[in-house]
Amino acid sequence: MLLCRLRPEGRPALMIPITRFSVDLAPLTTALDLAGTFAFALSGAAAGVKHRLDLFGVLVLSFAAATSGGIFRDVVIGAVPPAALRELPYMAIPLAAGVVTFYWHPLVERLRHPVLLFDAAGLAFFAVSGTQKALAFHLDPLPAAMLGMVTGIGGGMARDLLVAEVPSVLRAEIYAVAALAGAGVVVLGGLAGLPSAVVTPVGIALCFLLRVAALRYGWRLPVAGGHPPASDDEPGQGPGSRGRA
Repeated sequence: MLLCRLRPEGRPALMIPITRFSVDLAPLTTALDLAGTFAFALSGAAAGVKHRLDLFGVLVLSFAAATSGGIFRDVVIGAVPPAALRELPYMAIPLAAGVVTFYWHPLVERLRHPVLLFDAAGLAFFAVSGTQKALAFHLDPLPAAMLGMVTGIGGGMARDLLVAEVPSVLRAEIYAVAALAGAGVVVLGGLAGLPSAVVTPVGIALCFLLRVAALRYGWRLPVAGGHPPASDDEPGQGPGSRGRA
């Protein structure tokens, strides 16, 4: 079966096959959103601890990192008020992650470069869920993929800006490209009529592994002036935090 949407002037916009991919997104998108919320909340809280913020500052950073991308996505597609501001889990998870990270930061630090890992995971979850939700609200494939990318990078941008850093997406190893790759998998899978049980893990894995590989091997896009910037150890750890004991 094909779903044909009409533009305001009455012309058909796009023929999209109605398959299992397009009917089982609600619980899956929510699960991915919550997973991304948790991952970005940990990255925001860990960055706050590294900058020696107080408890309130860590919680603000945790909430901003966890919800900024999703709030922007929901406002753009008209899903208002945004889920992050009307559903308890989206508010409780960042606050809980912030408290845990603030008081038990040594446990989180046992992971090598925890902010990077959580940031990569959040990027992957949000890029895929953002694209799925955009498609569910009948955006065309290209805008849906772009909005999925913005959903993925929004939390990291908010986190970096709040600690007075140039956002990772503008200076670091491949970041937005990884999110766009994961979003592209979702769009192409939907157009091909593939089930979300196949498309979703592939999109998440591609985004996550591409981001981690970029960090591991220093893959970058060309930069202005031809000289790559000095690589930061982690997002949220800027010049002001170097050299501290």
